[in-house]
Amino acid sequence: MKRFFGVLLLLMMASSIMAHPWKPSHYVIVDTDGGLDDMKAICMLLASPDVRVMAVTVTRGFRSEEETFNRVRGMLDEFHHEGVIVVRNEDAASVIDNAINNESSPVDFIALGSMDIVQASLNSLPSFRKRIRRIIWSNNGLPGTKGYNYNISPGSATAVLADSIPVIVAGAGGDAFYDENTVAEIAAVNTRYAQKISEIIKANAGHPYVYTSFDEMVPLYLHNPSLFTVIVSGRNKSCKPADIPALRRAAVKILSGATVKKMQVMKTMTADTSFYMPDLQPYITEIINKYGEDEWASGVIADELHRHLGVFAIIGVKMGIRAREYFCTGVDEFKVVSHAGSTPPLSCMNDGLQVSTGATPGHGLLHVTDQEPLTPSAEFTYKGVTIKLTLKKEYADKLMSELKEINFVYGLDSNIYWELVRKNTIKYWLQFNRNDIFDIVKLN
Repeated sequence: MKRFFGVLLLLMMASSIMAHPWKPSHYVIVDTDGGLDDMKAICMLLASPDVRVMAVTVTRGFRSEEETFNRVRGMLDEFHHEGVIVVRNEDAASVIDNAINNESSPVDFIALGSMDIVQASLNSLPSFRKRIRRIIWSNNGLPGTKGYNYNISPGSATAVLADSIPVIVAGAGGDAFYDENTVAEIAAVNTRYAQKISEIIKANAGHPYVYTSFDEMVPLYLHNPSLFTVIVSGRNKSCKPADIPALRRAAVKILSGATVKKMQVMKTMTADTSFYMPDLQPYITEIINKYGEDEWASGVIADELHRHLGVFAIIGVKMGIRAREYFCTGVDEFKVVSHAGSTPPLSCMNDGLQVSTGATPGHGLLHVTDQEPLTPSAEFTYKGVTIKLTLKKEYADKLMSELKEINFVYGLDSNIYWELVRKNTIKYWLQFNRNDIFDIVKLN
């Protein structure tokens, strides 16, 4: 018996050690009525690699349903998250049902407005009660009869609070949550989500409510429950902010994307330019500022894997990250079929794809086809949806013609050939914006 429990303990330890390093802790569906705090809260959820936003539903409330839809869809497209579904109330049921059934992990439903869609889902979707782990609602306490989100639709709120799914209520972070120092810290974070919140605050600087944190307490609770005082009421909980300074720091951390460990061996990929080769040093800061730390780190690792700076390896990096942006995913989360074949220089794209997406042959997520015609393109499948990214013809023709010319003049065995390839790779790494160079087609 002792031996059995010893083996069981070892298996449990091994399971913990080998837990998937990139599996998000939180899969969420978000409902919003489009308020300023809603938009800031959604930015925080999108910014965190530890959260996967599966869909966004919009409902009446602070803004009309149509205005909210346009604002949210516009912001997600601005972030290049075209694959994140946004739906109006009348289309919500099928989207929610599909999202729930396409994910094996527990799903949280985040309600940043009324409880109307939650109640409708409880009434019409058997999967909702079976598969939703909990509802996290932005409101003032329990039952919250004085709360704005309660009073939008008291009947729905009362029904949901009395149902079997646990409800966690979070909100009311204070009128001056975004103090001068916090606003400055957020503005200094080089992510699109932090910059969007800075933009929202600047655009509404005359409105005192923009400095108030309300719906933002939901993502903050999701990541830092210990910073809240919890009052239990039956199966439900009311969570009040207990440490505002710590929550301000947590907000900056979330917007920085620092909610998971991104590296497996190193703690970080340094931005210290002196760490890198001299020919790269003048361009490093600009590349990071333009395209983010993720593209930089993936490019460095891909080129070390590739054993030289190759332009198609960098194209693969940019393509993989663009596909991840489309779906708003992390690594190891979708299957990739590359049409770049197995013959260099085009096949060099496969190394970049592996590093930027985590879809490696070892994970069984990357398949390389040699079927003609070979093209700088790949298909990415996530949650049953497949898109195809193809390097635009003008860019592909330019790169191939340059490589052919250098090869014709100097030959592959010449050091000058590889020096020129390296020089061109650095140039195009800086010049080619991943949001401009690919054609994207949704295949299903």
